[in-house]
Amino acid sequence: MFTSLLDTIFTGSQITTANFLMCTGLALVLGLGTALLCMYKNKYSQSFAVTLAMLPAMVAVVIMLVNGNIGAGVAVAGGFSLVRFRSAAGTAREIGMIFLAMTLGLALGMGYLGLAVCFFLVMAVFTILLTTAGFGGKRDGERTLKISIPENLDYEDLFDDLFAKYTTRSDLDKVKTTNMGTLYELTYHIVLKDASKTKEFLDEIRCRNGNLTIVCGRAVEKEAL
Repeated sequence: MFTSLLDTIFTGSQITTANFLMCTGLALVLGLGTALLCMYKNKYSQSFAVTLAMLPAMVAVVIMLVNGNIGAGVAVAGGFSLVRFRSAAGTAREIGMIFLAMTLGLALGMGYLGLAVCFFLVMAVFTILLTTAGFGGKRDGERTLKISIPENLDYEDLFDDLFAKYTTRSDLDKVKTTNMGTLYELTYHIVLKDASKTKEFLDEIRCRNGNLTIVCGRAVEKEAL
């Protein structure tokens, strides 16, 4: 099941129409499955989904053409590296799905059809289980908090007692000046003890910062690697 089918699919440098269609058809099916896997509970664009569905078939055909030719293989590797510099950086999940699609294309191009199918099924089940279970997801009380304060206030220990009262964790991520340098904007990453007391927490902060702007929202995710 996991042996290469190159000897039965390819005869010397000849690739029959039936064998080519078998490899390419399976690559398109697995590519479509990879695109659906990437779309599962995830943000995506139509162009990326379509490209991901085509990628295994394109890689498989390239591997068929350069099979046994080291020079052609090096040239193709250089071509793939050029594509990287013409592409915008994607999310970590998108990059992972691109690697999955290329792995499937490599396996199919080398004739390991059964291995490609089994590997895709294993990765699909694994990805769906982790996504459904919320593995690596943010905690319920995780927030990004932005507070504006006058320039004459020392922000280092200004809210420490409030953070100790309402949060289990608080980190000062960024400080910047605004309004021509008359205000500081403090950006915190916090984890609330009780999300239902958010208003009470913000009201107490307002008493410290002179009722200036406060923004409390969902924690910002770092999409790219």
